[in-house]
Amino acid sequence: MPVRVADRATAEHLTPPRRRAGTPPPRWRSRKAKGLAYAAPTAVFVAVFFLLPLLLVGQMSLSDWPLLGGDRGVNAPENYTDITDGTLFWPAIRFTLLYTVIVTVVLLALALLLALLVQESRPGAGFFRTVYFLPGALGLASASLLFWGLYSPTTGPLSRILEGFGLVDDPVSFLGSPTSALWSTVFLIVWKFAGFYMLILLVGLQRIPHEVYEAARTDGASRPQIFRSITLPLLRPSLALCLLLCVTGSLLAFDQFFILTKGGPDNSTVTVVQLIYREAFQRLNLGTAAALSILVLAALLLLNALQFRGLRRADES
Repeated sequence: MPVRVADRATAEHLTPPRRRAGTPPPRWRSRKAKGLAYAAPTAVFVAVFFLLPLLLVGQMSLSDWPLLGGDRGVNAPENYTDITDGTLFWPAIRFTLLYTVIVTVVLLALALLLALLVQESRPGAGFFRTVYFLPGALGLASASLLFWGLYSPTTGPLSRILEGFGLVDDPVSFLGSPTSALWSTVFLIVWKFAGFYMLILLVGLQRIPHEVYEAARTDGASRPQIFRSITLPLLRPSLALCLLLCVTGSLLAFDQFFILTKGGPDNSTVTVVQLIYREAFQRLNLGTAAALSILVLAALLLLNALQFRGLRRADES
């Protein structure tokens, strides 16, 4: 029976058009457009506030660029050689590395101890968690100003308390020597950030299944053995995050030393970031400051890459 023309037209109208090979379906294109729309603000933000400033800093590092004079042309590699010839460059690197090692070891050890103390849900655990974390809610500049007042030998309460207990005879200058200034700053950082890192480690501890601990106790494992063979290996991701944040933050230390010591006494507490500040806003040389910034960025990228590589190897083994 021959198909009528009207029926053929109706069938062609109802049949969906064939999609060309390799052409994504309309729904997929719609999802892709939505994804690009969601990612566009972040991409614009990164480009405007990171990539463009980074390119500008790279241009400054290769140019004679005083703070008040503008770009005077390329002078590469003079800015980089001037950095290493400076009298404070190597002392600042040594002090920054020493400070980073001390803060990282002390801070992570104390944070892990606090996390283990408040790990179990016992009466008062929530109160102590809050108390330990409260200093982290205070800004670093505000905390530095607070401790600057506490450390003052004339008006600060710490020196008077020590004199009242008969521990010292004269007012104590907590920031008067290189060693005391270093450890006083370390105490400030540990006081402020121990609760923050405790919270990260506490989340990692709570993710460890209780069945693992119960099985270890059933096998007769002691607490040190459980901690060494179960807690530390399963807590490695949280420890890696804390290590990364602590090392990066310590290498970029500025606020605490700028407020407490101003780099003193005798430039003994000058960090690398303080050196950048001095080059830019005291010596008015943006070119040298930008070159030092590029070196710090490269060192951080290399250090973070080595950390990730070491952690990946540890996970594979």
